[in-house]
Amino acid sequence: MPWNGFPQRRRQPRALKRDFVFTARAENFLWGRPDLDDTIRRLQAFEQAGADVLYAPGLTEISQVRAICEAVSRPVNVLAVANFSVAELAEAGVRRISLGSKLTNLAFGAVERAAGEMLGRGTFNFAQDIMPFARLQEMFSKRG
Repeated sequence: MPWNGFPQRRRQPRALKRDFVFTARAENFLWGRPDLDDTIRRLQAFEQAGADVLYAPGLTEISQVRAICEAVSRPVNVLAVANFSVAELAEAGVRRISLGSKLTNLAFGAVERAAGEMLGRGTFNFAQDIMPFARLQEMFSKRG
């Protein structure tokens, strides 16, 4: 096995009967190892091994994103964070943005705030911000 952990013989994903995208992740920044040079080396190795999309979740600076996009030729995926905008990421070269668990966390945060209001103040003002039930039905119907 070469140093990057990939077998010498590459599988042929294009021979599959279904479409698929091979996304390779370099998780340095998620695991407390914010080494941009090492992250880039890993993404370049994934690119050479045939990855379709390269992903380095946990980046916090647009300069890091730009450096990665400039260092590889495959599309780059970035995990959305509050200090990035879609326009900034696109300008930096990003081709795909992932939300990870953000929508789930947002929903559970709303549940926690509503429970805190009910238990703490005994009020239901949170109900002013809810999605109407009819809209939920429409979203989850075959017609929605």
